[in-house]
Amino acid sequence: MLQRLSIQNYALIDRLDLEFHTGMNIITGETGAGKSILLGALGLMLGQRSDADALMDKTRKCIVEGLFVAGKNKGAVEDYLKEHDLDVSEQVLIRREVSPEGKSRSFINDTPVNLQQLKELTGMLVDIHSQHQTLLLNKSDFQLSVIDALAGNGVELNDYRIKYKQLITLRANLARLLDEEQKAKSEQDYLRFQWNELEEAALKEGEQVALEKELTTLTNAEEISTRLGQAITELSGGENNLLNQLNNLQQQMQSVAKFDDEIRQLLDRLKSSAIELKDIADEGERLAGRFQLDPERLQIIEQRLDVIYRLQKKHRRNSIEELLELGMEWSTRLSALDNMSSDLEVLESDVLERTKRLTEQAKKISAARQKVLAKTEKLLQGMLVEVALPNAVIKLTIFADPDAIPGPDGIDKIRFLFSANKGFEPSDLGKVASGGELSRLMLCIKAAVANSMELPTMIFDEIDTGISGETALKIGEVMNKMSRYHQLITITHLPQIASRGEAHFFVRKQVVGKKTVTEVVQLDDQTRTIEIARMLSGDQPSKAALENAKDLLSR
Repeated sequence: MLQRLSIQNYALIDRLDLEFHTGMNIITGETGAGKSILLGALGLMLGQRSDADALMDKTRKCIVEGLFVAGKNKGAVEDYLKEHDLDVSEQVLIRREVSPEGKSRSFINDTPVNLQQLKELTGMLVDIHSQHQTLLLNKSDFQLSVIDALAGNGVELNDYRIKYKQLITLRANLARLLDEEQKAKSEQDYLRFQWNELEEAALKEGEQVALEKELTTLTNAEEISTRLGQAITELSGGENNLLNQLNNLQQQMQSVAKFDDEIRQLLDRLKSSAIELKDIADEGERLAGRFQLDPERLQIIEQRLDVIYRLQKKHRRNSIEELLELGMEWSTRLSALDNMSSDLEVLESDVLERTKRLTEQAKKISAARQKVLAKTEKLLQGMLVEVALPNAVIKLTIFADPDAIPGPDGIDKIRFLFSANKGFEPSDLGKVASGGELSRLMLCIKAAVANSMELPTMIFDEIDTGISGETALKIGEVMNKMSRYHQLITITHLPQIASRGEAHFFVRKQVVGKKTVTEVVQLDDQTRTIEIARMLSGDQPSKAALENAKDLLSR
C-alpha cells in the first residue's frame, strides 16, 4: 500500500505531503482544482514521461516520492529487489526527480535505477485505472489477462513468455542465417570455382623464379653455346691457341729460370695459369654440351608461366606466394560456408523442438483458461447485478487452435460478449456498451481479479463517469468491499461514492502571495459532511443537503 506521498514543485503544487489510509481513500474537489495534477504527479513517480514544463519553479527540480509497503506481493517485490541488487526492507521508497533542464532520475530505496526498472517494480505495487482504460476491454490481450489472473496462470504464463521471447530470437536468427545462406550460395559457387582453378594449377613456392631463370637460359641457349665454343677454340683449339702460346712461354722461361729466383717464380705462375686455363677449357666444353636448344622444354616452360601470369593478373597478385595466401583465404571462407549449412540444420531442429514444447505449454495454459470460463461468467454476472446492471449478460468464449503457431499469449483467441439490456443478444463490447456500462464492467473485472493480481494499491480516476443515483451507491459499495483487501485511492465527483471512503482528501486552489497553488487537506467528520453536501447541491449546501450527506455517510 501507499503510505505516504510527497510532491515538490510539480505544476501548481509547491509542496504537498499526504498520508493515506489502508482502506478506501477518497479524493474530491472542484473542477480545475488540481485532481488531475495529483494524478499526474503519481504517474510521474510510477514511470510516466517527464516534462520540464510541469515544473512550477523553473529554477529548481521537481521531486515526487512515495513510501510503500508491499503487502500481499511482498515475496515478489523482495525477489525483484534482490535480483537487481537493491536494498530489501519492510518499506519501499520510490523517488523520481526532474531537473529544470528536463532530465529525470529514478530511485528505489535511495539507489539510482533506470526507468524500466522503476516501471517494473511500481507495476507490482500500484494499478491505476482511469476512465480511458475502459478502452482496454475491447483488446484481446487484456481480456486474456483477466482470465489468466482468475486461472492462476501467472507463473506458468511468465515462464511461457520467457521461452516465447527466446524462440522469437531463435527464429529471427534462423531467418537471418537462411537469408545469408541464400546470398552465400552464389558466392560459394564462385569461390569454389576460383579455388578449384588455383588448386588445379598446383603452384609451388619459388617455382616462378626458377622457371623464369630456365626460360632465359633456354631462350639464349644457341648464343651461349656459340660463345662458349669460340672461347674454347681460343683456349685450346687450333695451332695458335692460348694454351700452346703459354707452353712456348714456359719453355722460354725454363731456359733462364735457373739463373734467377724471381724468374723461377714467374715460371711457376705461368704453369699455374696454364693449369687454370686448361681447366676452364674442359669446363667450357662440358657446359657447351648442356646449353642445347630444347623447343619442347621451352614450350612447357612458356605454357606454365602463362598459367602463373594469368592467375596473377586475374587476382591482382604479384607472386605465387601471394596466390597461395589467397587460396588459403578462400579455403577458410569455403569451410565457413560449408559449416553454415550444418549450423542451420542444428538451429532449424532447435526451433522445431522449442516450438513443439511451447505449443504443449500453450495448450496447458489454454486448458486452465477454459476451466475458469464458466466460473468467471457467473462471478461477473453476479457483480454486474451489484452495480445496477441486473439484466446484463456477459459471455466469454475462447477459441484454441492447437495447430496454430504459438503467439505471445499462447494459442487462444478470446471474445468478451456483452449485453446490458434484456432481450438483446450479447455482442462485442465496443458495439453494445455505453461509457457508463463499460466503466461498471471494468470495475467488476478489477474487483474480480484484484486478489489474483495481488496489487496492494489500486487507484481509480473518475471510474464513475456516466453513472449517478442508486447506481453510484451500488458502485460505492462494491469499491468499499474491495478496500477490505486492497488499498483504494479514488478520485470521484459522485457523493455516493465519496461517502463510502474511510479517509477523505479535498483538493483546492489557493492564492499564496502572487501565485496560485494547489493544496490537499484531509477532511474531518464535520468538513467531510460539508463536502458531501457541496457535491450534492453546490457551493452553498442547504440544510436538506447536509442532512442527506449525513445519511450517506451513516450507511
